[in-house]
Formats: sequence, structure tokens, C-alpha cells
Amino acid sequence: MKKVRITVMRMASYPELSREYEKPIQHACSMHLGQVFTAKGWQKPAGFCDSAWDSLSPFVMALAHGAEDLYDGWMQNPRSAMISCNDGFRPVSFLLEALDEDAD
Repeated sequence: MKKVRITVMRMASYPELSREYEKPIQHACSMHLGQVFTAKGWQKPAGFCDSAWDSLSPFVMALAHGAEDLYDGWMQNPRSAMISCNDGFRPVSFLLEALDEDAD
């Protein structure tokens, strides 16, 4: 099984939706632009958002097991995927890349 690098590529925010529909949240997201995590197969990296992991983990698992050309090859790198978390108020886009090194 391969390791998978997860990089925070973009962070969006929709404050008008938050004001209208969301209960106030003190600290909703701790991700930072450019932040990098390494997943060892199915294991969620330390400090990674639980909710984002729920969205990303099937793709991380597929890439860790050697899957390529997800979604009929829409990525330039066939061993990668661009996936966003499911937070409709503050979606974060992540670049997932299978690494050549095996997970420990």
C-alpha cells in the first residue's frame, strides 16, 4: 500500500450562508492553505479534520491501493485527485497524490 500526500490547495468561505443557516461556531476549521499531510493507507493523518477525512478517505484508500485515472482520467497526473470536503459553508479543496513509497 502506498502513502498518499494530501495538500490543502484552496479554502472557500460563504459567510452569507453561515449567517443565514449556521449556528455560531467558535472554531470550525483548522486547515491552512498549503498545509501538507501524509496518509498511510486508510489511517487518518494526525491533526486532520474528521469531517474532511470522511469525504477524502475513499479516494485516499483507492490511490493507496494503486488506483489510477479516477473519474475517467480527468486529472493530468493519473495517480492523483482533487477532492473537497463536504462543508457547504467553508469547503476546502485537497490535492491527493499517491507517493512511490510504501506505507509503514
